[in-house]
Order: sequence, then structure tokens, then C-alpha cells
Amino acid sequence: MYYINKDFNMYYEIHGSGKKSIVILPGWGNTRETFELFINYFREKYRIIIIDYPGFGKSSFPKRDLDINDYAQLIKEFLEDLGIFNPIIIAHSFGGRIATLLSSKYHIKIEKMVFMDVAGLRRKSLKRWFKVKIYKIKKFLIKTFVKKQQEKHLEKLRKKYGSSDYNSLTDEMAKTFSNIVNEDLRKYIPNIKEELLLLWGMNDCDTPLKDGYYFNKKVDNSALIIFPRGTHFVYLEYPCTVCKIIESFVEN
Repeated sequence: MYYINKDFNMYYEIHGSGKKSIVILPGWGNTRETFELFINYFREKYRIIIIDYPGFGKSSFPKRDLDINDYAQLIKEFLEDLGIFNPIIIAHSFGGRIATLLSSKYHIKIEKMVFMDVAGLRRKSLKRWFKVKIYKIKKFLIKTFVKKQQEKHLEKLRKKYGSSDYNSLTDEMAKTFSNIVNEDLRKYIPNIKEELLLLWGMNDCDTPLKDGYYFNKKVDNSALIIFPRGTHFVYLEYPCTVCKIIESFVEN
């Protein structure tokens, strides 16, 4: 099914017919397909709603730059238009950015939330600052080249300084990705009032464990469970254990 809103054409699926709703917000680049086990596990008791973000899976990307507020506003209106009230939200990585804003900025009613290796804290380091400065200087210098040489040198620059996620994007989505990762949500995190369960891999290199400690410290009604051998994808590495933990949290 598709949800059409302005220039968005977002694909979504609904599974199960329980009274309570679980909304799954995947990570950046992930689609509904990576949560198939979750859907099958919970569909007998709950109504499961899962989406493909614009630009991924079966959802097209609009012809403009987006930021995290565009995504959060889209999901807010999607839930309202479909009559999904007081859901349980399960978010991974990028999905945690959206869920944080849904709770603390848009104040939609949410029963409980589960954050798995979520993003939201901008990395701050001298090394990163220096890398960004060098990139911008070189990019500025390339703009002085003759036009037919610019694209070739810009492509080399992106490959050298861009992350693997960034380099895998189409040109139309690269600016959006940059907008999102440069947005720091620290000011919103303490305003999360729902019960929050944090699941984190100790060996997560994308959103390190210290981020999990930060969420746990700033959100009053929260608990942190650490997977000693887990990485950024504990829900794929320990799917049955994660489902059972979430089930206990949701039903207790």
C-alpha cells in the first residue's frame, strides 16, 4: 500500500489485527524486509505497521533536499491519517532520530518505545572537524577548475572523504544524508517521557555504546540492555532474544 502526502509516495505494510499497534521504524537504508522475523513473531497479538522510507525499498524520493524534521513530520501525519494512536514504537538506528522527535517535539501519544542502537548524537571530535575543513577547502578549489573537469575531481573527493553510506547514495539523496547526520538531537532527548527500552551492542562502531549510556542517563524512565558481542545490528544478530525481551517489556 502507498501513503501519498504532498510530494511523498511512501510504501507501507500492515500485518496482523491486534488491538495494539507496533510501528517499526527501520534504520537508514533498511527496509521492511529486514524485520520479517519481528513481523512474524508479533503479528498474532499486535497490528504491525512498517514502512519503506522515501528513497528506499518501494518508496520514491522527492525532488528536493530533506532533513530529519521532514521525515518526522511525514511519519506523524502518516500515523494520524491512518488512525494509529498510542502505538508501541520499535526503532533502529536512524529510526531513533524520528522517534525522538515524534515524542519530544511533536508530542504524539506513544505507549512505549524500544530503541535499538539508535542514532541522534552528532559526533564531535577534532579529527572530524579537521577532516570536514579539508574537504570544504578542496571542494572550493575544485570549483575554480574548468567545468568539464569539476565533476571528475568532485567524485574523487567524495570517495576519499565520504563515508560508505554517503558514497552509496544517489546525488539527490546525498545532501539529505548530510543534513540528517549533522543534526544533533541532544536537546530533545531529555524530553522523552515514555517508558524507553534501550538495546545496544557493545561493539557498535556506528552508534557507540556511550550513546546508549547517554540516552539512559538523560531519559528518566529508561533501561539499557547491553549485548556483549553485539554490533550495530543486535536485532539481526540475536533476533529471538531481542523479540522475547521486547515482548516482556511491552506486556509487563
